[in-house]
Amino acid sequence: MRFDVLTLFPGLFDGVFSDSIVGRAVAAGRLDIVLHNIRDYATDKHHVTDDEPYGGGGGMVMKAEPIVRAVEDLLGEEAVRRQKGEGPIEVPVVLLTPVGRTFTQAIAHEYERYERVVLVCGRYEGIDERVADLVATEELSIGDYVLSGGEIPAMVVIESVTRLLPGVLGDMRALVEDSYARGLLEYPQYTRPRVYRGAAVPEVLLSGDHARVARWRREQALSRTLERRPDLLNQADLSAQDVEFLEGQERE
Repeated sequence: MRFDVLTLFPGLFDGVFSDSIVGRAVAAGRLDIVLHNIRDYATDKHHVTDDEPYGGGGGMVMKAEPIVRAVEDLLGEEAVRRQKGEGPIEVPVVLLTPVGRTFTQAIAHEYERYERVVLVCGRYEGIDERVADLVATEELSIGDYVLSGGEIPAMVVIESVTRLLPGVLGDMRALVEDSYARGLLEYPQYTRPRVYRGAAVPEVLLSGDHARVARWRREQALSRTLERRPDLLNQADLSAQDVEFLEGQERE
């Protein structure tokens, strides 16, 4: 899989993935991350990529021309026109912006099915809307808070999607059991020592009874989700036993 990242600050990515799962995926040849400086696609002698907003207001707006030119250079003008028209999306072009839909594990699975994804990092007050109109296939946010730009969201997307690629994680159970992978928050985890500062590992985890352990973990995940993120339960895949357990928790 390949990620093309369009950014004004490619240096922000230096070293971020070198000691991570992403770095290992790159070293193993399962992933390519190619950084493109948007300034390289500005045609004026000063390589200007932003300007004052029409209608007034504070801050600067990223210009459409360099970004559109960069995307068309990477994918080809005809391919861009085709997927912006009636054709299927072959290479998602994703604007990382606060106004996009919120990134989730389900969206990570959507991107994992593509061989290539283009991520466009916004900056300043935003990106000229004509970039979305002309080349983007998606606008994406990683949450309801303010960041200085789209570089950190790009890192989040790359990390999340890379974990899903075949062969990247050594133990695939970790992928299945992660928080959000099954629509619930993950159950509590413990390791040695059995007792630390008076706090003991739950006895069920030491019992050797795999069925009891599995049920305990499921109930812990359900309880934690009910307490911290009850909104997730609306879309979770729940059994009749799960529903009965949750109803008991709510009564308590």
